[in-house]
Amino acid sequence: MLDRILITNDDGIDAPGLEVLERIAIELAREVWVVAPEHDQSGVSHAVSLHHPIRVSERGARRFGITGTPGDCAVMGICHLMADAPPQLLLSGVNRGANLGLETVFSGTVGGAMTGMLLGVPSIALSQAWTDRAHIRWETAAALGPGVVRRLLEIGWDAGTCLNVNFPDLPAPDVGPLTLARQGPGLIQGMQVETRTDPRFLTYHWISFRRGPREQGSESDVDTVHAGRIAVTPLRYDRTDEEAYAMLAKALPRCEDRR
Repeated sequence: MLDRILITNDDGIDAPGLEVLERIAIELAREVWVVAPEHDQSGVSHAVSLHHPIRVSERGARRFGITGTPGDCAVMGICHLMADAPPQLLLSGVNRGANLGLETVFSGTVGGAMTGMLLGVPSIALSQAWTDRAHIRWETAAALGPGVVRRLLEIGWDAGTCLNVNFPDLPAPDVGPLTLARQGPGLIQGMQVETRTDPRFLTYHWISFRRGPREQGSESDVDTVHAGRIAVTPLRYDRTDEEAYAMLAKALPRCEDRR
């Protein structure tokens, strides 16, 4: 049993997935601290607020709403609200919908976990896949989450890595084992802009992803979840493309070169 866990999300402090995450965390720690955005922050990635102030509203014992991003929540929790006794683990989620493939780059759920990792706290992002938005299987994440987190803590992972966990859209008894997976390309095929007109005849726009099937490659997170297994993918900040680096190194000097 841990002493204290910090939890956050990107769907907002009143989201049902955060309630599920609280249920998971209560089984793992003596103290659960909630520091979550006041409003939905989906798609903000790793953003932190450098150009406007952060406001904190106390919602109860060890429960705080933040006018900012999941990254702001991680910073406020670790560096301010819990500064005297930092958390031993940060959990971010449970997100409404899977965070797989390239979508992890945009995900505020993953961004909150990555910020926790940056600040020296072991961090895990958790997401629940769905096929029917009106019937999300929150009970799957609630039932399996504590065991998944315990298993990962038992194994351990590098301090420069956070873990991205995705639960499949199946009843808990039908879910396969926790399975190591690679980040594949995911289902994003592009982006699109939908233009509309408001009641005052002013134009506004909605940006959204365009999704569709893609070849995922071996051991991908998408294929793992579609196979009914719980996917865990280790993520880090280093995005250096080694193949491109090797190709460019043939034409460009590197720092270690003295010629």
